[in-house]
Amino acid sequence: MNRPGAAVTAAGALLALLCQGTAAARDGAESPREVSGGFASWGPAFGESTGAAATVTAGAPAVRGPGGRTWFPVDGGSVNPGAGDADVALDGSIRLGRPGTDTLTLDELRLRLDDGTGTLRVRAQRAGEGHELTLAQVGPGAGAPSIRSGGATWSGLRVSLTVEGAALLTRWSGRSYTAGDELAPLDVTVGTGASGTAGPRGGVPGASDGDASAPPEGGDDPSPGSAGTGAEPGKDADAGAEQQAGAAPSAAVDLANPAVGDGRRVTGEGFVPGEVVLVAIDDDTRYQAVADESGRIARDFPVYDTASEGAHTVRLYSVTGGREAVAEYTVRSDEATS
Repeated sequence: MNRPGAAVTAAGALLALLCQGTAAARDGAESPREVSGGFASWGPAFGESTGAAATVTAGAPAVRGPGGRTWFPVDGGSVNPGAGDADVALDGSIRLGRPGTDTLTLDELRLRLDDGTGTLRVRAQRAGEGHELTLAQVGPGAGAPSIRSGGATWSGLRVSLTVEGAALLTRWSGRSYTAGDELAPLDVTVGTGASGTAGPRGGVPGASDGDASAPPEGGDDPSPGSAGTGAEPGKDADAGAEQQAGAAPSAAVDLANPAVGDGRRVTGEGFVPGEVVLVAIDDDTRYQAVADESGRIARDFPVYDTASEGAHTVRLYSVTGGREAVAEYTVRSDEATS
């Protein structure tokens, strides 16, 4: 008479153990994390593939930087770096032009990775018509993602055309593209909202956390809060280097003691006109700006209500390295705002 009860008890205990195991497995697996921003750097060699007459320009808020690479702010998504997964939207566009054909614009870029491999989707616009397509397959770079508490970086992701990507470029350019043709590698850095992470010391984008916000609309190059120059970043590097020789960059925050939750502005000068300057808050790279014709930049940034009381830093450093400046400000928790 006790056997049915014993069987029920045993079954209940087994079910409880199975549930505990499932919960433990679920707890041990890392969940996707929402990105707090970031930036991607990509330099597809469309000019080389389509002839010397081809041009590549960036549509705001993306900007063209040194080496012909285009910088796109990350505009939302989620990542699971440990699993090699990502679903990240990039803001801005690439415009391809050549004589005798309509401009081809690629925007609404979206990178999707599953265990390190995936796709790059875009919206292609030409002659007033647009459609979405998978432009390229994306494969892992030489190394694994660099993972930190506040974000992750995928460096040197391999980008190769799909069948429909090759067909798109062939129709536009009149030159032959085939599936599998490789474009330039793609570097992506995302922030996941944590703080206290170390930024790059060598001035190399893609080696730090955080979100990069490019200049506002109105051209490829204007620095936030300053007048645009109309010059492509890096174009006047030689002249700018001579102009800035011997002048160390400097930085300042508009208020030395902001309250938590306030917005503030960092300004800098002494950079090369047209160069891309990254902005790191407490060594967490969050924004980018472009130096104006006088070598100055300006960038607004928030002081979040989670900021700790005490001293904080803002570091400005050039994408190409060699120039940087640091400013300090203090947060007083007794002045916190909602």
